[in-house]
Amino acid sequence: MAKILIYNNNANRMEIYYKGLSEAMPYNSNRTLTVREFKGSSNSNIIWTDLRTMESWNSLRFNYGRPIYVGFAFKRCWEGGHSNLSQHYCGLAMDIAQTATDAQRAQIRTIARGIWVYVEPVSLTPRWVHVDNRWVGSGYPTTRRGSKGPYVCTAQDALTTLGYNTGGLDGVFGANSENAVRTYQASKGLTADGILGPITWRNLMADVVGRGASGTTVN
Repeated sequence: MAKILIYNNNANRMEIYYKGLSEAMPYNSNRTLTVREFKGSSNSNIIWTDLRTMESWNSLRFNYGRPIYVGFAFKRCWEGGHSNLSQHYCGLAMDIAQTATDAQRAQIRTIARGIWVYVEPVSLTPRWVHVDNRWVGSGYPTTRRGSKGPYVCTAQDALTTLGYNTGGLDGVFGANSENAVRTYQASKGLTADGILGPITWRNLMADVVGRGASGTTVN
């Protein structure tokens, strides 16, 4: 059984679901993406994504019209396996079609363009297709009190794993998360404004990616 945090982009709210690994992901149409497929090799009992990403998958899968193998989707930052500011840690990226032919992957890329925010060029991922719904910019977006969504989940995950109390892992950036960021920033000699901008994000993720779960990790 997995706890699934979904950011509803339309309603600007976090939603919580509990589903078995063989069940379809929330908002998934026609059971084309199970919790096990999205969770992949992650050992986490908690996963997160957003409604827009589920809708993008639904559109891609519908227009392709055939099953698409999912190799990697979600991963928690402390598990590592991807770059420090990977969209996989935010539940917004999928590496798919590892078992497809080159021609099939080319077709999937063509369909994915215009559905997903980013489709990685074949020169970078020749043996699979990487798609994600990153924010329009580099790295992670500025995240502050009042923010909601997968990036907040990732920040809370990183901070709690490093021992900074965010009050939990719920995807809502409140007073506890702000205080945790301030304390972390002060420990690194950064401006302690409680805002996750580019410098704080880079430091935070460099400190936590691949280090493994800690006694304070929420799971």
